[in-house]
Amino acid sequence: MSTQQVLDWLQTNEEQSIQRFMDWLRIPSVGTDSKHDADTAQAADWAADHLKASGFSVEIKSTGTAEDPGQPIVLATSAGDADYNGPHVLFYGHYDVQPADPIELWESAPFEPIRKPAEGAMGERIVARGACDDKGQVMMFLEAMRGWFETTGKPGGGVKYTVLLEGEEESGSVNLEQFVEDNKDMLSKTDVCLISDTGMLGRGKPAITYGVRGLTYLEVTLTGPDQDLHSGLWGGRVPNPINELVKVLAQLWDNDRKVTIPNFYDGVRELKDSERKEWQSLGVDPVAALKGIGMPAEANIGEAGFTAIEREWARPTCDLNGIIAGYTGPGAKTVIPSQASVKLSFRLVDDQNADKIADSVIAWFKERTPPGCTWKFQNHGGGAPATCATESAPLQAAFRAIGKACGVKPAMIKSGGSIPVAGLLKTTIGLETIFMGFGLEDDRVHSPNEKFELDCFRMGAKSHAALVEELINS
Repeated sequence: MSTQQVLDWLQTNEEQSIQRFMDWLRIPSVGTDSKHDADTAQAADWAADHLKASGFSVEIKSTGTAEDPGQPIVLATSAGDADYNGPHVLFYGHYDVQPADPIELWESAPFEPIRKPAEGAMGERIVARGACDDKGQVMMFLEAMRGWFETTGKPGGGVKYTVLLEGEEESGSVNLEQFVEDNKDMLSKTDVCLISDTGMLGRGKPAITYGVRGLTYLEVTLTGPDQDLHSGLWGGRVPNPINELVKVLAQLWDNDRKVTIPNFYDGVRELKDSERKEWQSLGVDPVAALKGIGMPAEANIGEAGFTAIEREWARPTCDLNGIIAGYTGPGAKTVIPSQASVKLSFRLVDDQNADKIADSVIAWFKERTPPGCTWKFQNHGGGAPATCATESAPLQAAFRAIGKACGVKPAMIKSGGSIPVAGLLKTTIGLETIFMGFGLEDDRVHSPNEKFELDCFRMGAKSHAALVEELINS
């Protein structure tokens, strides 16, 4: 049985595939919101049924504790042909989605997927929450597996797969680490992880992502007086937590926009000239990217000495994600607040250690404690960076599969985002991860009107189908 027969099946049955995709999107699996727990469980059941229909052995595993239950994990396996000698592939994805807020900015109901014309020659797109992140990208794999089973009767097309779909990725995968630890013996039998939750270089330009950044996320609260105060009576007499917090925060970067935390750059590798040249040859246009978010060319700022792509793919960063303090309602209220808080994230690369970064940041804040004030720290988690060797056999198999399925060789890129499971698998069981995603920069992931181009969906399904034969022959 050849890949071409599976590709023919995908084309012939495309409408049914799209309808299944839209059925899954209709389930509001907002895993981070307990009001949607039943919906999230339904989405897990839906994925399990799809895998069963493709011949996989499937279990739904509970997570968390009896007192604090988590969202279920869908665990599925295909045994592989008796003579299969290729890698045992762990496919990871998630079926939970971001909340739809703000609802009023959606052009259509977020959980009523619609088909509408795409830009240019891209045909159609699906608009719905989760269309790209991550139901659409998981669906590419699911439909490829269905195609192989329908045409050969072999689960996974004869490849040995383990499929792990979780329902808490959007809330920090809070129970995944324990699940991996509890199932380490089973998961350690896999050879490589495959994830479709990244993007292409651009329209019609597929890519393999061979590295993602890690993450440390902290919430820091500064407390001054034990009550809010009248700013006329107390202004200039006591520390104002807002004033003091922003003074401290302004010290996080030097004039070259480098992070000032001691030892922050430990483990960061210098970029090779060859890598810089390769990335430059990709033709990424930072000005066009800025224009797409309503920013002028002069907004291309960041750490001195590095291009926009180098800063995104190979350099660590610190960003403030939210400040909560004082009066923010309509009109005026002359108040000195008792507290001021900041949420801040650090994107990490190479051999940086998320826990060590967190400890260094906390120590840095403590050294700058304003008189009479106290700090409180909350670590919201994160994960290690993850990079796969470009010469690895499974990555090269994916490279060939995409080239054959899409008619163009994929670019080799990195991502500035973080996928904590990749770092977790690397540090826990030594598993490298290949990212074979087909999203676009303008898919509005985590935003209103999230979408996924059907052309991207097709490319992804065909690539996952082609990968089966490449793995068998590897």
